[in-house]
Amino acid sequence: MDKKLYNDFKKILSSELIPALGCTEPGAIAYAAYQAGKLLDAMPDCLQLWCSGNIVKNVKGVIVPNSGGMRGIEAAAVLGLLAALSDSEVQELEVLDSIGEKELAAARKLLAEDFCRCQLEEDSPNLYIEVVAKSAEHEARVIVRDSHTNIALASLDGQVIIGAGSKSADPELESLKDELSVMRILEFASALSEEDGRMLFSRQIAANEAIAEEGLAKLYGAGVGRTLLKARGAGSVRARAVAKAAAGSDARMNGCIMPVVINSGSGNQGITVTVPVVEYARDMGLAEPALYRALAVSNLISIHIKHHIGKLSAFCGAVSASCGSGAAIAYLRGADYRQICATIVNTLGNVGGIVCDGAKASCAAKIASSLDAAFLGYDMARDGLCFRSGEGFVEEDIEETIDNMGKIGRYGMRSTDKEILHLMLGHKDYICD
Repeated sequence: MDKKLYNDFKKILSSELIPALGCTEPGAIAYAAYQAGKLLDAMPDCLQLWCSGNIVKNVKGVIVPNSGGMRGIEAAAVLGLLAALSDSEVQELEVLDSIGEKELAAARKLLAEDFCRCQLEEDSPNLYIEVVAKSAEHEARVIVRDSHTNIALASLDGQVIIGAGSKSADPELESLKDELSVMRILEFASALSEEDGRMLFSRQIAANEAIAEEGLAKLYGAGVGRTLLKARGAGSVRARAVAKAAAGSDARMNGCIMPVVINSGSGNQGITVTVPVVEYARDMGLAEPALYRALAVSNLISIHIKHHIGKLSAFCGAVSASCGSGAAIAYLRGADYRQICATIVNTLGNVGGIVCDGAKASCAAKIASSLDAAFLGYDMARDGLCFRSGEGFVEEDIEETIDNMGKIGRYGMRSTDKEILHLMLGHKDYICD
């Protein structure tokens, strides 16, 4: 494989596979508030937020990690601010890892006093968070947009601050993703060295496996993973793979403070591209290098599809992540390019219409359904069966099919996204034009 392309794909994986504590949208809010608190360097009189609809949608229903069961934007923002004022040095989406009983007590008091308010920011990018922390003398303002830790603006009293812990978006990263294709991803996986594989994936394996085991060991949320394991048993690798991935989401959506390594800005997608692939590799008795190559396939296929769709939309990311897992398991089992493409097409043709109505307990069930569809997709592909070109959005070429799915998710589902948001906000009489 071309050396530059190999290094570009490594860069994509290194930038995407980062640790996060809990759901990434509350983490991004906490991170933005943390940065505003660091700039102000004092307790403000009030905290104001403006968030895009997709941020609101993905924070409304999940428990903020390390919060003692609190939910919502205001809780995440206040805790992020208090983390800044506690002098803790934290890592981006792990801001809330530093929260203790002192901060929890202070947060409850501030929330009861209506210290923090959030408004919906219309006509903004899908991922947009603006935090303003005001005191009598000073005002700090931080804007996070386009990705969960990309600070587009940080200012104090109207003066733009250079540095202060902020980071700029990598202008090359999205263009690097334009180089992705299923064929190139498979070439990269075959060329991946054991050393690079260990560097890229060892943390992802350890973290995402750990939270999956936690979700099976204890009842979190609706207990989807535990229910699946009880109903289907642990005798088949497929049953274990689906149940463990769902259990990881059970834990993550419902207050577990264990970190995950994300994919495409999502911990649920990170779990989905990792846990089933690890389960299959172990069942097959494969050594670590084979597992690393398969994880390169699962992670990059998911990133490839999501790049066409966008980070946040009405398209459920469990589907793109399950396409990655299905393709990787097919790869582990010796499938050729045609069969791997058919696995992806069969999965998208089946569950491509699952909508995202926010981060919450039911995400675990959507992961299970999407993985079941991916495994069915591989079973069909192995027998030479694939949905045909001209059936719906399916094209003869896999890249055209992925692009079509991207257009549906990015553009076609915009009105669906708005309708879901207004329903979640209680606007029952709203009808999207």
